[in-house]
Amino acid sequence: MTLGFSRAARGAAGVLAAVLLFAGCGSDELQPSDGASSTSGTTSGSVSDTDELRQLKADAGIEDCPRTNRRGAVEDGLPGLLLECLGGGAPVSLPGLPAKPTVVNLWASWCGPCREELPYLARLHDEAGDQVAVLGIDYKDPDPEGALRLAKEAGVTFPLVVDPEQTVGKGLGVIGLPQTVFVAADGRVTATHRAPITSYDELLTLVDEHLGVRW
Repeated sequence: MTLGFSRAARGAAGVLAAVLLFAGCGSDELQPSDGASSTSGTTSGSVSDTDELRQLKADAGIEDCPRTNRRGAVEDGLPGLLLECLGGGAPVSLPGLPAKPTVVNLWASWCGPCREELPYLARLHDEAGDQVAVLGIDYKDPDPEGALRLAKEAGVTFPLVVDPEQTVGKGLGVIGLPQTVFVAADGRVTATHRAPITSYDELLTLVDEHLGVRW
């Protein structure tokens, strides 16, 4: 009886270790808070538009945030939230994104796996931006300047919004970073990838599998 319990305990511990490893930059601090909201019209309340941030954004060649409408949350879609554009610009309504297959990536300047992953997303935007949109969410990041410097280093030019208060955490089930969400042209979330993307080929496979886009 004791032997059987020990084996079960070891098995449970192994599963837990695998989950923690799979979560990339996961931690208790990234658990969705009870205060996270999916109510339309909620904003992140961040300080994301200063002269320094505007200059860093311009130096990196990061594109302006897309024009969005203020429609409410789509069934099985992104949370009905407004997020500020990093480095200035109009806020972005997540459910009001343009009707185009979209890859939404949650990352932060302090996340090591994010640093490795961002160049693949930058390449996707450069090579397939006419077919697939890419939007970055700088999530729970106290250093927007550092985020823009990292974006420049990684070659990121796709639009970036900020969510320092983790308002999307509950709606997107964020348990760690990086996290990548695949959104169909009709606004439905088709899949959520809660692990680092380790190669460009892996990213292309995910885009094909979850958005039906290949080139």
